[in-house]
Amino acid sequence: QVQLVESGGGLVQAGGSLRLSCAASGDIFSINTMGWYRQSPGKRSELVATITTGRITNFADSVKGRFTISRDNYTVYLQMNSLKPEDTAVYYCNAIRYGINYWGEGTLVTVSS
Repeated sequence: QVQLVESGGGLVQAGGSLRLSCAASGDIFSINTMGWYRQSPGKRSELVATITTGRITNFADSVKGRFTISRDNYTVYLQMNSLKPEDTAVYYCNAIRYGINYWGEGTLVTVSS
């Protein structure tokens, strides 16, 4: 089993920045891709950004140029700049190990206009 613990969410004004962190513990050996997804009320969950062990990154079009993702072994970070009200969502950390997805409990990000 893999446990994921997120931190760093909160309330920020539009144009501001936040940094999310997610630390993996447990059976972390062979975790491959880690990343972030988000879900807003009434909307489907969507990919925000992912990063592989080889540091290959992937971003949703809506966050390109504003968000960056980085990784330190089994801790993943999401730096969110130029935040917009539409970025308001619960952000979930994800890790994939041997094809199995693991999820954190989520951290709320609220961007006020």
